[in-house]
Amino acid sequence: MFQVRGSAQHARAVERLRASYAAIPSGSPVRLAKRTSNLFRPRAASSGPGLDVAALDGVISIDRVASTADVQGMCTYEDLVDATLPHGLIPYVVPQLRSITLGGAVTGLGIESTSFRSGLPHESVIEMDVLTGSGEIVTATPDNEHAQLFATFPNSFGSLGYATRLRIRLERVGSHVALRHLRFDDPALLAKTVSEIVETGEHEGRRVDGLDGASFQPGEHYLTIARWVSTAPDHSEVASDYTGDLIYYRSLQTRETDLLTTYDYLWRWDTDWFWCSGAFGLGNPTVRRLWPKRYRRSDFYHKLIALDRRYDVADRIDRRLGNPVRERVIQDVEIPVEQLPEFLEWFDRKIGMRPVWLCPVVAFRDWPTYPLEPHRTYINVGFWGGVRVGDEASEAPLNRAIEAKVHELGGHKSLYSEAFYDRETFDDLYDGDNLAAVKRRYDPDDRLTSLYDKVVKRK
Repeated sequence: MFQVRGSAQHARAVERLRASYAAIPSGSPVRLAKRTSNLFRPRAASSGPGLDVAALDGVISIDRVASTADVQGMCTYEDLVDATLPHGLIPYVVPQLRSITLGGAVTGLGIESTSFRSGLPHESVIEMDVLTGSGEIVTATPDNEHAQLFATFPNSFGSLGYATRLRIRLERVGSHVALRHLRFDDPALLAKTVSEIVETGEHEGRRVDGLDGASFQPGEHYLTIARWVSTAPDHSEVASDYTGDLIYYRSLQTRETDLLTTYDYLWRWDTDWFWCSGAFGLGNPTVRRLWPKRYRRSDFYHKLIALDRRYDVADRIDRRLGNPVRERVIQDVEIPVEQLPEFLEWFDRKIGMRPVWLCPVVAFRDWPTYPLEPHRTYINVGFWGGVRVGDEASEAPLNRAIEAKVHELGGHKSLYSEAFYDRETFDDLYDGDNLAAVKRRYDPDDRLTSLYDKVVKRK
């Protein structure tokens, strides 16, 4: 079981961080000395010293009475869950990939099936300590003197600073999760059902704790309704195991009900990185049996993808075989629930990539840099793969078209992957004036890369 560290160990880690900041030459950019990433956009090569965050990767304390946890910024959700679940507690939102860090999810993107009732990971943050560009560590809360930093930090991707400690709310869960997979031929009916569940918290008179789904093709869409349970509803029922030969996403099409342990439910998508492990042959039973279980993880697949991108392996093979070059289309976008049918119809016609993930989300307050309208229901549509477009692939025509369509429909696009907005549009979408004001206050010497330069500007 993961060991909770304590405040003394955290204090030593913070001192290491301060020392590493002091070692960066005055006027030089401040960046993380971090080798791994869950981002899907090119990053500029860096040299020189960076911030030492290696010791900021654990849980500081858990308050079982208050149902809260103090967590270091670089702690992965895998380690966080390992610390909280033995107490029957989990974070309000547990992003679907094990290696996502709490700080990364709050300053970037994190979403899961509880987001229809709990928002995004930053919604459950009570307070956070942030190392700013000036080297100062401040404690930001929703209503103290650093409230503007607290509100602007989500979706700032390190352009305003790095979280060293976050206090978050936890919720109680049972030992198992009971699932129902509902099939819809009509996406409008799926959208209507989502709206009703968000409004009532129920489906057919039963509580709904988790809600997500997938669209496999036109006329074949699924919602999965999850309910925390203390014991299996049918004591003779054995929980399914999707870490071996079985593949979770395929179960949506073949089962009406299912049962998972809570632990396996939280990581149900990670073993196969949703459906992306098929690119490595893991849909083949023989390959799957030979592939070591310890490498059936999203972070390992991400390393393989990074190697492919670094050496252009897939593109070289396509060119040698005479195939059109593929444009990588890796995005998460939030679409207003009532616009989902139009977006899916357009996506099928223009992009033609399936399956796509569907995850309802509702924000409960205004977050300037994460511009979801409070209390409005959106559907996060996630799609990750490549589409053969030919020589124009490097110009990203499909990604640009997606940006335009999402904007047209009043939606929102995450910035963890490539973005192509011009500066004026970007500032309009992500409240550039407020971002600039907060950055001037907490990074007066401009040592942190601005959000636009970090996520859009080509290096």
